[in-house]
Amino acid sequence: MLLDSINDPSDLKGLDATDLAVLAHEIRAVLIQSVAKHGGHLGSNLGAVELTLALHRTFDSPNDSIIWDTGHQAYVHKLVTGRQEGFARLRQAGGLSGYPSRAESEHDLVENSHASTSLSYAYGMAVARDLAGDDDTVVAVIGDGALTGGLAYEALNNIGYHQRRVVIVLNDNGRCYAPTVSRLTTASGAGDDLDDPAAFFRSLGIAYRGPIDGHDIAAVETELRDARARRGPVVVHVLTRKGEGYGPAETDEEKRLHDVGAFDPETGVQRASSTSSYTGAFASKLVQLGEEHPEVVALTAGMPGSTGLLPFGDRFPDRCIDVGIAEQHMVASAAGMAMRGLRPVVAVYSTFLSRAWDQLVYDVGLHGAPVIFCVDRAGITGDDGPSHHGLYDLALLTKVPGMTVFAPSSFEEVAVMLDEAMRITSGPVALRWSKTPARRVPADQVGQGRSARRTRTGTDVCVLAVGKMVEAAEDAAALLDARGITTTVWDVRTIPLDTRMLADASTHRLVVTAEDGIAEGGVGSLIASALGRLDVGATTVPVLTLGTPLAYLPHGKPDAILANLGLDATGIAASVQKALDTP
Repeated sequence: MLLDSINDPSDLKGLDATDLAVLAHEIRAVLIQSVAKHGGHLGSNLGAVELTLALHRTFDSPNDSIIWDTGHQAYVHKLVTGRQEGFARLRQAGGLSGYPSRAESEHDLVENSHASTSLSYAYGMAVARDLAGDDDTVVAVIGDGALTGGLAYEALNNIGYHQRRVVIVLNDNGRCYAPTVSRLTTASGAGDDLDDPAAFFRSLGIAYRGPIDGHDIAAVETELRDARARRGPVVVHVLTRKGEGYGPAETDEEKRLHDVGAFDPETGVQRASSTSSYTGAFASKLVQLGEEHPEVVALTAGMPGSTGLLPFGDRFPDRCIDVGIAEQHMVASAAGMAMRGLRPVVAVYSTFLSRAWDQLVYDVGLHGAPVIFCVDRAGITGDDGPSHHGLYDLALLTKVPGMTVFAPSSFEEVAVMLDEAMRITSGPVALRWSKTPARRVPADQVGQGRSARRTRTGTDVCVLAVGKMVEAAEDAAALLDARGITTTVWDVRTIPLDTRMLADASTHRLVVTAEDGIAEGGVGSLIASALGRLDVGATTVPVLTLGTPLAYLPHGKPDAILANLGLDATGIAASVQKALDTP
């Protein structure tokens, strides 16, 4: 294959038009076959093949700085910067990251997997370059809806105002996960004289070129060379088609196979899973709530499918609102909706909710707004790595005054907790669940209201577990019981903490807390503090808090990561045994 001869971006510069067409075809074949094995971001990269080749033929990476936003569109970049050999292990433990990684290559400048950040990075690098008197080019490739985020507009304002020499490549494929929420995309469909990207960028002091066919390498190179020669900032508006060259992606109306699990490369059909998911339980219940409560509205930041809102949106299109990749605006606007009598349900990944922390605390929390946050991908998420693990939501949410937090431990708990969330009108509510499959339980193993639920009874050790950790705690209790250490297990279920649970825990020799988020400042810390305040005599029961460390955890399968951290049944039992054996 011609691709085998490309070991560095400089190898691209001697290729003619025929060679480039062959290479683009080969790259698409490699993308499809590789992602089919283990899953990943497919559609974005299929659409960025020619653009990536043109970028590396025009600029001299890493001397010229190329910043990818969002980073999931950088697979082709990895293939042409010397990482073909490792590409078969993309997103596997110990293998290549699914995003740019500074540890992998000098061509990866930032670990950019959260959208809308590239222009700020680019502005900062341009300032440093200019102060040093250097003359290299800073390039920001912003696509997949990332120009809907407010941070990007803040950076555009500064780039234009200070006339920093930055080449901004707008990779416009009309979509993030869903269609892009923007009048700047040519796919907006508004079709009136307000849709003038050139006028918008020029009003900020930024030159504009385009729109250009992003699959025409020669045309893109011509515009990029012109942009490189300019002394001020310039936008090169490139039109690409998400999923280009692969029929199943081109015809996927939900998200153009944006991100996929393992699939059949011949048909594009994903290998079905028979397991239930927390997201599926949420999606079904939300439609029911929408039927019963006309005041319920749902909000998403560009991810209606992945967060389970499509069924609600199909049933109530006027009450399902996609704000684009703009989490801060989403949360603040939810507060405004609640102030006028609506019940907003904000569906968001844990890692992305962190981006709206200020709005959560001061726009929702301070006003006691009854917004319901449904926090998906909480805890260890797996293949997307350190930027996507949801390790902070429990520690953060439990610090918001007036916030009620629910953590379902089963599929069936989700509906019960959503019903209870609707009854809470004094302040915000959050439900948080993991990406991993949800276990199914019979009706007599489902909790009620805001009470904790005791699942096992013993006298020696009391394990208080949060969410998905309940199953591991129960399995650990069985191991301990077999050793003669009788163990109580509580499903914490909700914060504020159930006083009945705390009183029972205080009667044991040892209390252990287990959560799939950071241990420091998490629910375990709250439990330890609460137990310390109980008036139970001169001696306070010792508390062992188990959770994830304050560290950036690598990508890998969730169960394997949890096991490595001692957060599986074997690890919990071992920690309990060690604590009991320590004088």
